[in-house]
Amino acid sequence: MGLFFRNIQILTFFTFVSPSPPISKLPTMKIFESFHTFNYNWQHVSAANWSKYPNDTCKHVVAVDILDRYIDPETGVLVTERLITCRQSVPKWIIKMVGGTEDSYVREVSQVDPRNQTLCMRSVNLTLSNILSIQETVKYCPNPVSPATQTLFQQDARITAYGALTRICTAIEDWSIERFKQNASKGREGLETILQKKLSRDLLRREQS
Repeated sequence: MGLFFRNIQILTFFTFVSPSPPISKLPTMKIFESFHTFNYNWQHVSAANWSKYPNDTCKHVVAVDILDRYIDPETGVLVTERLITCRQSVPKWIIKMVGGTEDSYVREVSQVDPRNQTLCMRSVNLTLSNILSIQETVKYCPNPVSPATQTLFQQDARITAYGALTRICTAIEDWSIERFKQNASKGREGLETILQKKLSRDLLRREQS
């Protein structure tokens, strides 16, 4: 697959604009929320986030391209914009109705605030955005009860399908949110694996030093 992370200064063929106007004036929405506590401090978790892909647990993520990265000179916040490429099976009835392939693209913008110890990532789907909107927000912050050893994870996703037929929209949303739940679980498991490996390497270095 070559280099997994590829720094791209300018990506001329992607213009991030608002999705096409929805077909339905009154779209429905499905909401997914997830909470988790990592038994690692925020510094470890926020650092491990950049090594999350690729991993054997999240095989649906096949590439991550860095589009832009800078540090805000006033706040010290690290802002990173990434293009995430996913490849996963899609029901034939969805492809038959709306087209598309098994490859999809997601735009993610993250903000790392080292002063306040927060990591916030917001993402939106680019593929089929005129008929399906998936807006996700993920936050990491120290657990107030045990800030030196634990990090709180909060995930919020809002999934909306647009279309003239409510029944079809509901079916697309139901499939999307179920797949989202599966991928979210794999994502947490993958990050736990990265953290365990990092901790093992750190302990080994200490023993050898």
